[in-house]
Amino acid sequence: MASALPLHPPMPFSSSSRLKSSFHRSSPMAVALPHSSSPFLSSFPEFRGLRIQMPSSKLSFVSMSSRSARVSRRSGGPVVCEAQEATIDIPAVTDQTWQSLVLETNGPVLVEFWAPWCGPCRMIHPVVAELSEQYAGKVKFFKLNTDESPSTASKYGIRSIPTIMIFENGEKKDAVIGAVPKTTLTTTIEKFL
Repeated sequence: MASALPLHPPMPFSSSSRLKSSFHRSSPMAVALPHSSSPFLSSFPEFRGLRIQMPSSKLSFVSMSSRSARVSRRSGGPVVCEAQEATIDIPAVTDQTWQSLVLETNGPVLVEFWAPWCGPCRMIHPVVAELSEQYAGKVKFFKLNTDESPSTASKYGIRSIPTIMIFENGEKKDAVIGAVPKTTLTTTIEKFL
């Protein structure tokens, strides 16, 4: 004895209605929202697909340069974004140059084993670059791409990257595996100075 009553009766919409429908053919659901000039509703960003656009009166661009961009909000303080102008490039070593650059060098040599697809490797690159400046003239720094030089990586048993190895006078002395803090690498380097 079930009655055939609709759960949601259809709502009539006319062109003079103050309701805004945001129905899209690809959307599984239709949404009807009242058109309002309320300050509360207008403070929310307007959704446009995967992009959110804030009302243009909320932001004003103060300055823009290659080094930094500043955005100030009327209701709050400035937001500052500063990008590094230059990165320190650590020389690459390959299977072909391994012997001459690492094994035949007197003194300590630090080699970072990495790959372009490795997220933790990208995290540790700036740390190794800072250390190369800090220990310039005392330690030689190189990086080895394990995808491009697999024989050297397998010869030294590299199973995880990033791996930092320290060689002295052609011999492997120490290894640090993973994206570790700068202090850990500094302590490891200091043992060989």
